Amino acid sequence: MPNVRVLRDIKARNGVNANEILRRAYLYVARNQNLPPQVRYQAQLQLNTFGKYTRPTTVKNRCAESGRGRGIMSEFGLCRYQFRLKALAGEIPGVKKASW
Repeated sequence: MPNVRVLRDIKARNGVNANEILRRAYLYVARNQNLPPQVRYQAQLQLNTFGKYTRPTTVKNRCAESGRGRGIMSEFGLCRYQFRLKALAGEIPGVKKASW
């Protein structure tokens, strides 16, 4: 069963992807100094109506196995410890323990 943190991160990623274009359009309007203040204010109000998981800053890389948020190897989606365990068990193709 996936970790709760991983499920929350998946939910955040889906929310960001679903609202990215509309959110960027409102941000552009809200930051455009050439537009009238009333239009910019309305765009800012629309931005405030978006949910918590539509902001790109809520997305965090997490380990797919343990849900750990630090020490992530982005190519594999695993934290250092899980990467080591899977590499030693031979579950990651092309990766083996170095010896010289």
